[in-house]
Amino acid sequence: MSPYDDAVLVLKSYEDQTDLRQAYLDHLAARPDGMWKSCHAGHVTASGLVIDPEHGRVLLTLHKKLRMWLQMGGHCEPEDTSLEAAALREATEESGITGLTPLPGGPVRLDRHPIPPPCHCHYDVQYAVLAPPGAVQEISDESLDLRWFAYDEVAAVADESVLRLLEATRARL
Repeated sequence: MSPYDDAVLVLKSYEDQTDLRQAYLDHLAARPDGMWKSCHAGHVTASGLVIDPEHGRVLLTLHKKLRMWLQMGGHCEPEDTSLEAAALREATEESGITGLTPLPGGPVRLDRHPIPPPCHCHYDVQYAVLAPPGAVQEISDESLDLRWFAYDEVAAVADESVLRLLEATRARL
């Protein structure tokens, strides 16, 4: 199955955010290249919130370009077999943590947001990934910093999209 076909199936089975979900599906139907960074009308991305429920904390990255505390994530690559695989790959690369496992149940949220030109929009499919016991992070070249935050600290450092993702993740846990 191609990443495009997987994205369509994942989105069709996602039961929340129906209007936004339909906007994602419409985007993909109109643009066969809508999964890839080269699609300047916008493209699907995948992200993963790294969570350690045992210690009540999440790992956020201080994004190098955006200078914001965010979950790990990024562009889908041709070798990604699914959106979930892309989110897991991005979370592993950006956190340096091996052994992350996706929270069961598929995506936790969708978040469409504008980005600087030449592209116009990211259609982010957001997952949660569980950190293994004793996980130790290692900063990547895409980050200015990488830090664990207690659930109640996230509001002081991150924007509303990260807070909504954290709320949805905690509700699923």
